[in-house]
Amino acid sequence: MAGLDRYIAVLRLYSQSQSEWTVIDMAERLGVPQSTVYRTVRDLVGENFLETASEARYRLGSVFIEFDRLLRLTDPLLTAGSQVLEEVVAAVGVPCVGLLCRLYNDTVMCIADATAPGATFSSSYERGRPMPLTMGATSKAILAHLPTRRFNRVIDQWPEARTQAFRAELMAVRKSGVCVSSGEIDANVVGVAAPILSKTPGLLASLSLVLPQSIADDAMVARIAAATMAGARHIEEGLASSGGL
Repeated sequence: MAGLDRYIAVLRLYSQSQSEWTVIDMAERLGVPQSTVYRTVRDLVGENFLETASEARYRLGSVFIEFDRLLRLTDPLLTAGSQVLEEVVAAVGVPCVGLLCRLYNDTVMCIADATAPGATFSSSYERGRPMPLTMGATSKAILAHLPTRRFNRVIDQWPEARTQAFRAELMAVRKSGVCVSSGEIDANVVGVAAPILSKTPGLLASLSLVLPQSIADDAMVARIAAATMAGARHIEEGLASSGGL
């Protein structure tokens, strides 16, 4: 490993299931000399990307908290969309969870959520957690609007997504401007999502509402879909006025 790659490789080792590492364990997992990992860890500790957890063990450092705050204050999608998200959730008047998510490499990541009073469930889409791009309304509303070349590359990576039925479903989403799914990510809930389209490279997102399956009849889904699409258009207008679209 050389240059930036060695720093990224070390940081990518960290996960919810393994939040602390020793230099020896890092070197073994990465297949590189301990001396190389030691120098990398020393540099990362010096810049607060890592910090000492206990003797000879390291965890992620507080610089990520600093950057997270900066993102919350400067992310154009979050700036344009967080208030709209809250307003849409409040306006529909049903127990639901609202999600503002964006494309992240070949996954989808939640950047903000809002929970209506009376909602007794949560969504697996948590801020900062990468989610599948081919499952759930929140994700498929984004997938359906990828540029053709990238769309085909993503589809080719997932055997279950290569079917004509799946492609037809995504074409319908692209045409209608809304995606509805039931129980694909979390059981007993229905997701309704609308894409947020931007001319800014990489800024492709969705606004979605997740509600209990028990209240999601056709009339309710149609009302939620209208509110979701209106909210997405409002966010697009906010991005445009701020120069982010």
